[in-house]
Amino acid sequence: MVLEIQRMSTEDGPGLRTTVFLKGCSLHCRWCHNPESIEPQPQVRWSAARCLGCSLCVAACPQGALSLSDGITIDRSRCSACGACVAACPAAGMEMWGEPWQVDDLVSELLKDEAYFGEEGGITVSGGEASLQAPFVGELLSRLKVAGIGTAIDTCGMCSPQAFNEACACADIILYDIKDCDATRHGLNVGGSLALIHDNFRRALGMVAQENKRLWVRTPSIPGMTDSQETIRGIARFMLGAVSSLEAGAALVERWELCAFNNLCSGKYHTLGRAWDLEGADLKSAEEMGALVCAAVAEGWPFERICWTGMIRNES
Repeated sequence: MVLEIQRMSTEDGPGLRTTVFLKGCSLHCRWCHNPESIEPQPQVRWSAARCLGCSLCVAACPQGALSLSDGITIDRSRCSACGACVAACPAAGMEMWGEPWQVDDLVSELLKDEAYFGEEGGITVSGGEASLQAPFVGELLSRLKVAGIGTAIDTCGMCSPQAFNEACACADIILYDIKDCDATRHGLNVGGSLALIHDNFRRALGMVAQENKRLWVRTPSIPGMTDSQETIRGIARFMLGAVSSLEAGAALVERWELCAFNNLCSGKYHTLGRAWDLEGADLKSAEEMGALVCAAVAEGWPFERICWTGMIRNES
């Protein structure tokens, strides 16, 4: 179940990449910037910018889930995501989040982009959580690898060891999300099992050591949740101690990205009829992000293997 194919990405691994976002996630992060990716089934969305106000979608809905007042309202308790409204809309004002793809068709679509990947670029499979569709992801990346395409997977590690191994088997690069260091706080803000995520991180380290894969770690800096120096220090201590040698723990992680919070996704929550905990939260400053980098370095993390990325607050 594919949510979106995003081309010319520079944020999902090295070089220019095409990122395949899959639908369905095993976590429920309070700050999720892609809430449309959480549920595994397709979902209908309404685009105000393209809507003509013709109400053809309302008439077409067999469940009576749509109404037209100040824009289109979707009663999601009644919507079956049948797609009748999407087919009826003359202006693409109704769209479907989520579409089933066959591996053969997706490989053919992705190979169209081969010319611009260069030496560093390639295909990244992301989510939601890619490991929830592990057989599909494993087959997709295997086919791309045979075709000579660089492959990467973005995962939170919240899956069974078997699914993790299958999904990552043919990935050249593992982008691993570590969101917190405290199990109680992780449970409240993210869900899932931090212990399982830590165990799969150790599996990723083993893949790097034994199979010559590359490993990047990404940590979101979320106001009031994961943006403290204590949190970053705790994650650094975990990663440094994840193998018997502290030096090896750092050497196996090629890059640790601290990802600055952005507030551009509130419209998605509105479209889904949901409130967002971080509505109106401010961006981080460059100084604040730099302080988090310094906190990790103070724990012994190599300065050359950590950076911060993303939007920052304009303080001019």
